[in-house]
Amino acid sequence: MNALRLATILAALATTVSVAHAQSAATLGRPAGPTRQVDPKVPQPLERDQIFPLGSAWTAVSLNGKPFGGERPSFKLDTQLRATGFAGCNTYSTTAYPLRDQGLAVAPFALTKKSCDKAAMGIEQAFLMALRTAGKWDIKGQTLTIKSQSGELRFERVL
Repeated sequence: MNALRLATILAALATTVSVAHAQSAATLGRPAGPTRQVDPKVPQPLERDQIFPLGSAWTAVSLNGKPFGGERPSFKLDTQLRATGFAGCNTYSTTAYPLRDQGLAVAPFALTKKSCDKAAMGIEQAFLMALRTAGKWDIKGQTLTIKSQSGELRFERVL
């Protein structure tokens, strides 16, 4: 059921982006189609956008300015848009789709069912909520910032 819902959402996003692209191209007097070969599965940024580094791994530094202690959560996004990581107690996997204007859509999570102490579970819940409600992202140097309805997640790049 979730896979069907995700497919519907992604199809709607693709249609919206395609219509917006055609409208903006017409306004600028350019052809609506792409001018270079692109992989249709990987979202292509506008010229002014940063490119999300697919195939990168990140370790969480802070949530809303409060640093993570102990074993910190992580986020890895491969070239097939599969995101995986450690959430504070359990491991997760999901689909994360970088959008135009540095947007980010994150699908529902698949989680392991390990039970941890109350503090670790609270950290995990806050981390997953912030990641799931992600709206925008930005990279400066080795720092990834994801802004969401639940706050701001900061990550540092893992080599």
